[in-house]
Amino acid sequence: MESRERIAIDPLVRSGKPCVRGTRIAVADVLDYLGGGMSVAEVLEDFPDLAAEDVQACLSFAADRERRMIAAA
Repeated sequence: MESRERIAIDPLVRSGKPCVRGTRIAVADVLDYLGGGMSVAEVLEDFPDLAAEDVQACLSFAADRERRMIAAA
């Protein structure tokens, strides 16, 4: 799945942070919840506007960004 289909960067939304398209839920917020020990099911329960594919897109987006940062170093 292409994360860019579900992740948007808009300078007018959350100061340009990458967010799940159509929401104000930042990729970093989703990652923080998962990293803090929440399951995907718990994240989806807390954020009914999200689908499982949105959480997967956040993970994919973060992995891609990490790969690009390493390649640039």
